[in-house]
Amino acid sequence: MPNRDYHSERREYNFASLDRDQIDTNPFEQFTKWMTFAHQETEIKDPTAMSVTTVDAEGQPHSRVVLLKEFSSSGFVFYTNYNSAKAHELANNAKAALLFFWPELDRQIRIEGTISKIDPEKSKAYFHSRPRGSQLAALISEQSEVVTDRATLEQRLQQAETTYQDQEIPAPSNWGGYQLKANLFEFWQGRPNRLHDRFRYLKEGEDWQIDRLCP
Repeated sequence: MPNRDYHSERREYNFASLDRDQIDTNPFEQFTKWMTFAHQETEIKDPTAMSVTTVDAEGQPHSRVVLLKEFSSSGFVFYTNYNSAKAHELANNAKAALLFFWPELDRQIRIEGTISKIDPEKSKAYFHSRPRGSQLAALISEQSEVVTDRATLEQRLQQAETTYQDQEIPAPSNWGGYQLKANLFEFWQGRPNRLHDRFRYLKEGEDWQIDRLCP
């Protein structure tokens, strides 16, 4: 076990504050403001990276990081294999949560809602916009299944490269997009002495109830 004392690991959060008169009444507009700002910060390598948490049939939550590919008032879109573990979990329970964390800004955003598949034609269009290597990897990978070794994956990839040389790679029927329709947002701004600023948007009919939460 490591000898490092993790109890003493801490830093102060001094980047910014967040007050009620600073936030938008529309959570999607507030999200856009923060995402745009995160994109402008060159130190943030992957501002669209988000944790997606799903729950299996036994009530066990599972989290993984994926990239946000599109967002609007309709929802938040990401792409994956429809035979993956997360896909099986979503088929059983469509409720899920997203988490964006930008330590460079002392900020995080939580989003909760329900997830559904997007239009297959939209998934195909995005698939063909990806780099060719990424298309081939999606085609040959049986995501979340046990594989003997990496050499097996590389052999499959080489075979696919040969098969589809100078050809369009077909979009797999078991690969596509999901969209989370949000019913809750929480915007968190780290503050000194752990007295953080937190604002929750809760969907009520066509409106959003906004509340400040204790840190």
